Amino acid sequence: MSTATPPQTGLLTRFLNGVERLGNRLPHITMLFIYALIIAMVCSFLLSYVEFDYIHPNTGEKIQIQNIFLPENLIAFIINSVKNFMNFPPLGITIVVTLGIGIAEGSGFIHACLRKLLSITPKKILTPAVVFVSILCHVASDSAYTVLMPVSALMFYCCGRHPLAGIACSFAGLAGGFTASFTPSMIDPVMQGFTEHAARIIDPDYSVNVLCNYFYALGGTLFVILACWFVTDKIVEPRLNAFMPVDDEIADDNDTKLTEPTAQENRAFRIGAATAVLLLVILFALCYPDNSIMRAENGSLTAPAAPVMQCLVPFLFIFFALPGLVYGFAAGTYKSANDVIHAMENIMRMLISFMVFCFFAGQFLYVFGQSQIGSLLAIAGAEFLKDLGMPSGLTLFGIIVLTGMLNILITSATSKWAILSTIFVPMLMMLGLSPELTQAAFRVSDSAVNVSTPLFPFYPLLIMYCQKFCRKAGVGTLCSMMIPYTGALLIVLTVVLYAYWMLGIPLGFSSGFDYPSTMFPQ
Repeated sequence: MSTATPPQTGLLTRFLNGVERLGNRLPHITMLFIYALIIAMVCSFLLSYVEFDYIHPNTGEKIQIQNIFLPENLIAFIINSVKNFMNFPPLGITIVVTLGIGIAEGSGFIHACLRKLLSITPKKILTPAVVFVSILCHVASDSAYTVLMPVSALMFYCCGRHPLAGIACSFAGLAGGFTASFTPSMIDPVMQGFTEHAARIIDPDYSVNVLCNYFYALGGTLFVILACWFVTDKIVEPRLNAFMPVDDEIADDNDTKLTEPTAQENRAFRIGAATAVLLLVILFALCYPDNSIMRAENGSLTAPAAPVMQCLVPFLFIFFALPGLVYGFAAGTYKSANDVIHAMENIMRMLISFMVFCFFAGQFLYVFGQSQIGSLLAIAGAEFLKDLGMPSGLTLFGIIVLTGMLNILITSATSKWAILSTIFVPMLMMLGLSPELTQAAFRVSDSAVNVSTPLFPFYPLLIMYCQKFCRKAGVGTLCSMMIPYTGALLIVLTVVLYAYWMLGIPLGFSSGFDYPSTMFPQ
């Protein structure tokens, strides 16, 4: 008989409760970014008088921190402030997709879909089913956050489970397990481009396949699902049930009740679902031909330059809006165009605080990038790791640890890899390790730590979803929920990577573990 400490009093639970209390005492997350903006500007002033010996790998010049308070830099900052806000990545995606969701939700189509999903999904496997869908949503990239999290919360709630656990496991599968994937994603060609460029510093003829990590990503999916399933059911949800009760009035909120459908609603659902299927068939027909206008010039559907990838957000808007419209008018929930407009206006009200956050977060990212503070942190950390002179296996693990530490402050994978690849890839090639293996090691902690840092761009949106069920939820609540996932995902993804290495299982297409060269010691 097990004598394990109950989750209410376990050491891990006490630690997570402490994280939650500390985190929730912090100011509003928007204020955190305002403070971060001020600190970054002050640091740019102080560090601009310091001379650093670090060389930027892309420019070949010494890192020099730019003082944002210089008149020309300050004027540029003010001029770009509106652009910084408008170009903040989650802003446009969230607004456009949310408008489509508003139409589908206001009509009742989303609730009808949930009723059907719950009727065919056994409650015992709800958690792995949600994680499985979250991994499938990797191909949708950032737009999935606006859809997956609220739907997962509602599915958990309607099954008598804690809704925040639904948000947590879907967030873990989508962002934390981003390294594991069933299909190629948009980030694959971006990473490949940086890796190949860095490898050619050592070997000018070296080529990296865009799917060089695909077998590893595919193999990791099973372990990500199992890890998220265990953490959700054994750690996160028991703790939420003990310390984060759902607000009583939520039970009386019609938005969280799934009533039995009428005959008219069943007929409307069949028409709405047929509309959604028709849209998918049309999209497939447009993308399938080799000479399709939806493909990139090289014929790829997943490359960032492919029109289908660039149109993904508008497609999601149409995918939610059109079936929602059809369902709404067929079910009688929409009687005029005014009802549709009101549905979009109602859902946009919940984004007000998120849009305020986006303004200040956009300014912080501009200052952090323009001042070169981010480059300094990345290069200094990489050089420190290089100077340690550890064996290749430990160096690879060091890259995983360092990337995780940097990811707390710099959450953009492309921003970090653009700099770190030019240091890590040649360094490990000199140790006899392939660029493909180095890229895989970087992606392990780059994804796993995403879910635990408040600087992740979608944190405010997720907190808003949590507060729909638990009004006292804050930054600390979300951090404390996600830390166990970060630990579990770091462990399983690292173990899988080393297992592939030890067993000689290919990481992907045209991908090995060793860099064969007589120029460098193995």
